[in-house]
Amino acid sequence: MKNNFWKGKKIIITGANGFLASHLTIRLLELSAKVTGIIKETILDSFLSFKLKEGVYPDLTIIKNDITNYTLMGRIFSSSKPDICFHLAAQAIVGHANKSPIPTFKTNIEGTWNILEAIREFSPRTVCVVASSDKAYGEHKRLPYSEGAALQALHPYDASKACTDILARTYAYTYSLSVAVSRCGNIYGAGDINFSRIIPDTVKAIIFNKKPVIRSDGTPLRDYIHVDDVVSAYLCLAKALYLGRRNVNGEAFNFGTGKPISVLRLVRLMLRISGRLDLQPRIMLKGKIKGEIDKQYLSSKKANKILKWKPQYTLEEGLRRTIPWYKEAFKAQTL
Repeated sequence: MKNNFWKGKKIIITGANGFLASHLTIRLLELSAKVTGIIKETILDSFLSFKLKEGVYPDLTIIKNDITNYTLMGRIFSSSKPDICFHLAAQAIVGHANKSPIPTFKTNIEGTWNILEAIREFSPRTVCVVASSDKAYGEHKRLPYSEGAALQALHPYDASKACTDILARTYAYTYSLSVAVSRCGNIYGAGDINFSRIIPDTVKAIIFNKKPVIRSDGTPLRDYIHVDDVVSAYLCLAKALYLGRRNVNGEAFNFGTGKPISVLRLVRLMLRISGRLDLQPRIMLKGKIKGEIDKQYLSSKKANKILKWKPQYTLEEGLRRTIPWYKEAFKAQTL
């Protein structure tokens, strides 16, 4: 039998009921890890809640707590001393950040230093993977973005992730903690119920026989990566960090497909897959969105070389795995 690295590992996942974190939580439980999920709010309408309704996971412990409370974070890490922490908790809605930046800064920046400081003070052997974002790069003319590109974010959410990113690498270099950073493209897949995002919103429109709405001129270029590929990326990165492999600690890694697509082409692909080319999208703007980065996608050559990671799904394959989940969820009235 193949050795299971994850069996019995003590894992903390912050924001465990988030979209990506839900998938990561379930995958680690399937690999026989012992997972403690820290969440701010009750698990409702997340992929994790859907899976918990389907089965019982005795190795999952949920702690309802706020990562901005350092005293409580210290207690958790002091008592549990996990092998690995995946820090994914964040305020991730760009519109919310633009309208009210302080809560975003508090959760994303203060929350990050609280986690890192709790590890430094109470559990220094814990390995930590910190979620940054492709948005931390800001806008660059040279594409695709490589890890050596400057972090020049100019908008609240983007800036919060750039600060998260820098804090994580600071704790690795200054305090010799085992910390690495992930920077992902646009993640999609089953369980994403943030309908302000283009893929869930378009699927919902198709299901309810409505024309999808594109809130731009349709030209912005992005890299979309399936959530299962991102989960595998996180597992690869955490394992390499835990095993002390070279060129991992204190480093940032991009995870994307390297195959960008315009918003308009993405929506038309989804319509074709669904057999609904009759529902031609409504384009809301004739020009660019103010403050919106026009073209942004990542090079994953570093992850390919050092971590031996690469995505398994093309965009079409990923969408064909994703769209049926929404159809079933709406049919069952769970959304």
